[in-house]
Amino acid sequence: MTVSPVYTAHGSATGGRDGKGQIEGTNLVLDLASPKEMGGSGNGYNPEQLFAVGYSACYIGAMKFAASQDSTLPKVPDDVAVETAVGIGPREAGGFGLTVSLKVSLPGVDKAEAERLTEVAHSICPYSNSVRGNVDVTTEVA
Repeated sequence: MTVSPVYTAHGSATGGRDGKGQIEGTNLVLDLASPKEMGGSGNGYNPEQLFAVGYSACYIGAMKFAASQDSTLPKVPDDVAVETAVGIGPREAGGFGLTVSLKVSLPGVDKAEAERLTEVAHSICPYSNSVRGNVDVTTEVA
């Protein structure tokens, strides 16, 4: 698979899950902390939360792109929302793995049409493409 990047984001972390994260070229510095469920303080952000936000935004972008390319797909309403839940835990094969659940809200869009749009979005979204075959992803149209 060949990808020709038109943009490359840069970020860094120090101290691991209980350190600092920074987005290069900005003043944004995030306090990182493991969640309480994993023995941490929970007084900061964790990689799963950041992944969830990124996946949500990217997935909306994929739906909008799909609708712009295919006039048979419904228009994405301005009040579209995607809630993404990212789970982390031990894998049977060892190490840790992720699960992802996307809850898509497309107010005013027929449910069958919304489901068709979400299926197409999965083939476009870089997050969906990067985890396909490695992370269990479920999608629910609210």
